[in-house]
Amino acid sequence: MKNIGIVRDIDKLGRFVIPVELRNKLDIENGDSIEIFAEQDRIILRKYEQNCVFCKDEKFLVEYLGKPVCKNCIDDIKKL
Repeated sequence: MKNIGIVRDIDKLGRFVIPVELRNKLDIENGDSIEIFAEQDRIILRKYEQNCVFCKDEKFLVEYLGKPVCKNCIDDIKKL
């Protein structure tokens, strides 16, 4: 039997509700931005984070394991 996960209906305006369990698991709160993209036959939703996940700086970001990290935090981590 194939696992289909959580099923939600789409309304006539193309909207659906992301279940609270998933929002809590992914730390998605009211007002957060969601990144939406397609990959083959899938629609991918991901919490959009434009700031460093550690210090919230918006400058000199690089992506590490799918998360934005600033150069200053990378330098600090290297010192550990």
